Amino acid sequence: MRFESLAKPSIESIQLKNMIKVNFYAALICLSMIGSCLAQVKAPRPVGPTPTENQVRWQEMEYYAFIHFSTNTFTDQEWGYGEADDAKLFNPTNLDCDQWARVCKNSGMKGIIVTAKHHSGFCLWPTETTEYSVKNSPWKNGKGDIIADLAKACKKYGLKLGIYISPWDRNHPSYGLLDSDGSAPYVKNVFRKQIEECLTLYGDVFEIWFDGANGGDGYYGGARTSRKIDRTTYYDWVNTYKMIRKIQPKIVIWNDNGDRADLRWVGTESGYVGEINWSLLNAKGEVSHDMLAHGLENGDSWVPGEVNTSIRPGWFYHEYEDSRVKTLPELLRVYYSSFGRNGAMLLNFPIDKTGRIHATDEKAALELAGAVKEAFAVDLATKMKVSASNVRGNSKQFGADKAVDGDKSTYWTTDDDVKTGSLIIDFGAPKAFNRFLAQEYIQLGQRVKSFTIEALVNGKWEQLDKQTTIGYKRILSFPTVTASKLRFTITEAKASPVISNVSIYNAPQLLEIPSITRAKTGEIAIGASDKESQIFYTLDGSVPTDKSKRYTHPVMTESKVRVRAIAHDPASGKNSPVADEQFDIARKKWTILGVDDDKVNSIIDGNKNTDWFQPQSKKMPASIVIDLGEQQNLEGFRYLPSQNRNAGIITNYQFSVSSDNKQWSIVDQGEFSNIRNNPLWQIKKFTAVKARYVKLVAIRNTQENDTVGYAEIDVITK
Repeated sequence: MRFESLAKPSIESIQLKNMIKVNFYAALICLSMIGSCLAQVKAPRPVGPTPTENQVRWQEMEYYAFIHFSTNTFTDQEWGYGEADDAKLFNPTNLDCDQWARVCKNSGMKGIIVTAKHHSGFCLWPTETTEYSVKNSPWKNGKGDIIADLAKACKKYGLKLGIYISPWDRNHPSYGLLDSDGSAPYVKNVFRKQIEECLTLYGDVFEIWFDGANGGDGYYGGARTSRKIDRTTYYDWVNTYKMIRKIQPKIVIWNDNGDRADLRWVGTESGYVGEINWSLLNAKGEVSHDMLAHGLENGDSWVPGEVNTSIRPGWFYHEYEDSRVKTLPELLRVYYSSFGRNGAMLLNFPIDKTGRIHATDEKAALELAGAVKEAFAVDLATKMKVSASNVRGNSKQFGADKAVDGDKSTYWTTDDDVKTGSLIIDFGAPKAFNRFLAQEYIQLGQRVKSFTIEALVNGKWEQLDKQTTIGYKRILSFPTVTASKLRFTITEAKASPVISNVSIYNAPQLLEIPSITRAKTGEIAIGASDKESQIFYTLDGSVPTDKSKRYTHPVMTESKVRVRAIAHDPASGKNSPVADEQFDIARKKWTILGVDDDKVNSIIDGNKNTDWFQPQSKKMPASIVIDLGEQQNLEGFRYLPSQNRNAGIITNYQFSVSSDNKQWSIVDQGEFSNIRNNPLWQIKKFTAVKARYVKLVAIRNTQENDTVGYAEIDVITK
């Protein structure tokens, strides 16, 4: 019994041993946790300026709509003068904001920015600041409110609402005037009040847009004069911004008026931003055109670029542009050149006179949405084996797989002293692809300065592209390649690269729309970028098919003609979108008078890429006189500024006609609105008149100097 008592431990001793074991293991766990905490790899620190939460939220929208609708729609103008009687013309027969929102939603857009007030001063809501609004229009007997209707439609379709309010007001009598203390009554009592109304009456607003157009000719309550302002001081932007942010804390501000806002214009309305695109500018100082297009690598403020363009040549609806809606290849170029280059895409719909997005515009936008969906349907990088040349602290938290996990909040990055690095995506077997997408985790700043992509083809690395910045999103297009691996290499960066996403796609190839030109002689030439495709055309305005006449050589024409053409791929049976050009009378009998320079004939040669400039010795006003060779029944003219130089662009003009080159009659005069930002064909109509000679007088240009340039001048016959 005694032996047994010694051999068997007591209950107390067992409990004590167990307690010692528990405490020992607990201590080991605590030490392990402490060691783990001490060894945890820290995330990279931010580099340079970083975006606000509002800017990140805006950037992630990527694609949204502009809506241009005003009295201009009914006066067939781009910039209305603000005539009081215009309000009576505003009477859409079938206005449907629900249709606007439905089209935008189905097109893949995330929001709508509406021109609540354009330069004419006409307001789409019943504002208390002016009588020049919908409340004095026949539409809904003055009881309507378009902004309220649109806000309701946006909410229904899950879209965000944005507001455009022009700082310039060509109708209001107080615009441009100053009180005795130097303050601007228009800014205090009208402009800011309009902003306040739009930001308080209609719910959340994601963006407010202020156009850069400021001062000039206008109605101004009947004054019919020109008023100039200092756009950097007149609007008192600092206090205007404070008011906006107080009312709508989550808003972003777009402005091109000399004061740095949240977003920047990219220097063109053509639909692209520079391939080098830093989301940075300096808070102070002048901003050059180069800075607008490319940002500033070492800027001290985060100011990303927004790419605005219209689905038609003009911003407001013009019936004659129904055949000028951007084709699918053109829209895809805008797509890849906007937020495919670290920007956002703002695509405009001009609302027609009925009050709806035109069917042709809707069709084009839906085609773009379908093509984008098809192109980016399958990410070939998903679930593929990926390796990196360096991983920060060898931590799984920052591993190569974080770049292909589909989670935008994770990222691959390197050690602090490693500013270059590569990711290799192994497909396991050869795969065909032609699109590459990369994103930086911009919350830590924009870092990458240059990179390359290569494909492993038959055991050998071949470079596919060499590019510069990435930012929020960069998309590259290249000829289809079949390879077993892709290597993405950061060749230079400000600090350790931080890559949140890499994707690879094989997008269907699209046939480019053919080009159609007509020479001075009347010869029609049709060309396609794809030399292997066949071209078919018609001259009667009918839609061409692969059963139409095949183009093999230039076609001679003399009178008015509408040429339509397609590029056809015999292998796939696919056709390009239809190219459509309308030409007036041939110009082979035309002569330019009074100019001793053969190069002047460039402006009637039918080639928009050739141009001619008046000699520097000539002063404004400058005239071009053309002998049409015989009497014509004229009802308009067309002017195209130089497409090679941003100079000599005519803004104010006078157009006259004559039968004998002695007695002249002015048939049209005015301005080419918004031509500085949209230097496309300017089309002007007037009451039909018979004449042999025409004279275009340049009165003023965009640079306010004596330079005058032309790419083409044409007439419109009845």
